[in-house]
Amino acid sequence: MTCHEIRQQFLDFFKSKGHLIVPSAPLVLKNDPTLMFINSGMAQFKDFFLGTKPPTAPRIADTQKCLRVTGKHNDLEDVGHDTYHHTFFEMLGNWSFGDYFKEEAIAWSWELLTEVYKLPKERLYATVFEGDEKENLPKDTEAYEIWKKYLPEERILFGSKKDNFWEMGEVGPCGPCTEIHIDLRDEAEIQQIAGRELINKDNPLVIEIWNNVFMQYERKADGSLVLLPAKHVDTGMGFERLCMAIQGKKSNYDTDIFQPLIAFVAQKANTTYGKNPQTDVALRVVADHIRAVAFTIADGQLPAATGAGYVIRRILRRAVRYGYSYLGFKEPFFNEIVPLLAEQFQNVFPELKAQEKFVQNVILEEEKSFLRTLENGLQTLSQAITKEENLQNGKVITGKIVFELYDTYGFPVDLTALIAKEKGLSIDEEGFKRELEIQRERSRKAQAQEAADWVILSTENTDTEFIGYDYTQSIAKVLRYRKVKEKNKILYHFVLDKTPFYAESGGQVGDSGVFRIQDTRHETQDIRHKTQEAIFISDTKKENDLIIHISEDKNCEKFVHFLEQNPTAEIFAQIDENKRLLTRNNHSATHLLHAALRKVLGNHVQQKGSLVSEKILRFDFSHFAKLTDEEIEQIERIVNEKIRQNIPLEERRNVPLKEATEKLGAIALFGEKYGDFVRVITFDENFSRELCGGTHVAATGEIGFFKIISESSISAGVRRIEAITAIESEKWVRQEEKLLEQIREMLKNPKDLLKAIQQLTEQKNLLEKKVERYEQAQAQAEKQRILQENLQKVDNINLIIAQIQVANADLMKQMAFELKNQVENLIAVLAANIQDKPQIAVMISENLVQEKNLDASKIVKELAKEIKGGGGGQNFFATAGGSDISGLNKVLQKAKEILV
Repeated sequence: MTCHEIRQQFLDFFKSKGHLIVPSAPLVLKNDPTLMFINSGMAQFKDFFLGTKPPTAPRIADTQKCLRVTGKHNDLEDVGHDTYHHTFFEMLGNWSFGDYFKEEAIAWSWELLTEVYKLPKERLYATVFEGDEKENLPKDTEAYEIWKKYLPEERILFGSKKDNFWEMGEVGPCGPCTEIHIDLRDEAEIQQIAGRELINKDNPLVIEIWNNVFMQYERKADGSLVLLPAKHVDTGMGFERLCMAIQGKKSNYDTDIFQPLIAFVAQKANTTYGKNPQTDVALRVVADHIRAVAFTIADGQLPAATGAGYVIRRILRRAVRYGYSYLGFKEPFFNEIVPLLAEQFQNVFPELKAQEKFVQNVILEEEKSFLRTLENGLQTLSQAITKEENLQNGKVITGKIVFELYDTYGFPVDLTALIAKEKGLSIDEEGFKRELEIQRERSRKAQAQEAADWVILSTENTDTEFIGYDYTQSIAKVLRYRKVKEKNKILYHFVLDKTPFYAESGGQVGDSGVFRIQDTRHETQDIRHKTQEAIFISDTKKENDLIIHISEDKNCEKFVHFLEQNPTAEIFAQIDENKRLLTRNNHSATHLLHAALRKVLGNHVQQKGSLVSEKILRFDFSHFAKLTDEEIEQIERIVNEKIRQNIPLEERRNVPLKEATEKLGAIALFGEKYGDFVRVITFDENFSRELCGGTHVAATGEIGFFKIISESSISAGVRRIEAITAIESEKWVRQEEKLLEQIREMLKNPKDLLKAIQQLTEQKNLLEKKVERYEQAQAQAEKQRILQENLQKVDNINLIIAQIQVANADLMKQMAFELKNQVENLIAVLAANIQDKPQIAVMISENLVQEKNLDASKIVKELAKEIKGGGGGQNFFATAGGSDISGLNKVLQKAKEILV
């Protein structure tokens, strides 16, 4: 049975059991601050479990793309070295939201595994929760009794809270789980030790293949457990492990999921999988990592220097490094796997096939960049081990250097250790671990947030109605609030039953505004005018599907106290209308810009990110060349033409997704998770039509004037445009006019401004050349002077120690090299006051460096202390600068003490 058949049979089976089959969510969930990447099948359904959003169906099934490379689910360094760890994997799952529970979940699991997939019943085991006295949690006897219908009791095991009680996180839904394990060992091994003895003992052939979680409880912030109002089922089955079991393999990598990828890379590397343990590890690393990198880029997360993008860059670089070190790839190769992967998954995750060329080009540019970095890292390591301060006892590379290579150049510790071993050295692994832990602690502190449990004020309504498309203010009730400690601040989060506040999403910033107690409402145009019963809302964000209004107002405590005393009280919620007005100008302009880019550059242009605020709009898009001045001018002209046409907004709400994309032709963004019904924004059906949840102008004329202020590259294959509209563009025009007028005045208001500037530039260039000739002549005269006055012979060494007069540091360096070429066996120490800053240069003939074991960089560092500075360089030439000009005479004196 092929992997494609296995996956399809899972989906078909649960469809026959009344489940709605839904597509995988993108790997990056934009509205969940608790997850960098989706790492489990249930992540996209978190709102259903939390009760903040009604489920689309009581029964759901899917195959979900998952990535485990951060936090407690970090398998990265294990990948490739064993046969079962992965970064990217598929999680098959079925869910019940208040519908069926343990009886059906277990029965269907058994039916699918034994009747459909025909896995041997005698090889299967089940574990159930043994209970926990500390938590006052009972033994799951219900699940045990159900399993007795299918398995003998010796193959039903009780498991601890660690293995058989699943929790979403520190807070949230949780419950006991039952795991299904399979013994894939040979019969001879089974005769020696029973499978039950190896359950959850990390045996690679006695493995868990399915976990059925029975969500009965909610973990509160104080650690207590309360029963959920409805019971849910959340199951997850690792697709790769399932294929290994069904296909009779001993490794996930031996299945037809990975073998085509491994064979492709092996052929390019002129090797064979299974012959050499070292190259096998590299082939597994590459086959695993291409999946993680390609699918994440296709879902909208590009490699970057920080955050989730940095994680993807690390995975990519790890694969390239293994290819470089163990498969002989000195040129880019990783990107060439993308077409094969896209074809393999075109009917499962079609977004990769749709962006195949883009993804391949992004990876190619990243490879080129890293291969250069790799060479630089190797040079850095070679240089580092020549310096005493980087070695302990002369033989152990310090943990600080090992960490620097790891963090800056992506060098895994084993590569540094391997290179060190080749040079007769070792590395300080414990020192490296300390440096790594220091970095992790910094990261933890930076992200630290402590949130109290929600205080529920109303149980009648749990949903928030967003009315911000039509209203800027409303009378509302607070449904819940919580207190949050974030770094050194105390914040309050509020959730309303209805709100005009737009929550940050789709690149558009969240609204700010004010809450007032309804019976003390103040009619005013200034929303910051507050009484003690009012608070300023600084931002609005989404957490899963909750619209959260954030305030750090000093009156929050009083506001909350009022709500506790009056839980059904109405409040007056009003947004900052001016901020909203300017923001929507920029958002609509972004749509016009997107359409203009596609018109000028081609339909390959896809949005890859955006920021829309009241000040600026930023638009990231796929394109592999810098925009020319002519292209930018053409794009601006098109956008401003559409603004002047005053095109009315055509807004359609609750349009079925398929109708919006296929019938209406609206542009959908890769990496966005859309619901079954979407909002379509159109400015001229023949120009711009997109799926969008943001706020927009009623007609394009409101935007006023559009101006691009910058165009740049932010990563391989992705360009960024920053632009302004309305008030900000008016300010820009006025500033440019003012600047132009100042220039005219400075040039005495010439008739032809451009010609006047050209003449001024020519005069400046002519004068600079004259000055340069003069400074060169002065430097030559100064060189002759010190040769006559300061050259002395000490033990067959020609020594110059002198303060010189030169115009700049380049001339100082030039003089040092000319002296070396003119005078044999030379040691020269030159000191100078260059533009009121002390400078030192030390030059030593190469033969003296070898014969006398001299080092110019060490000498210059010692001399630099006298001018309160520092420096360095090579062993034959080094320079230093400082801040104490009065120390130059001391420099000359110390040089004589050292060298004479």
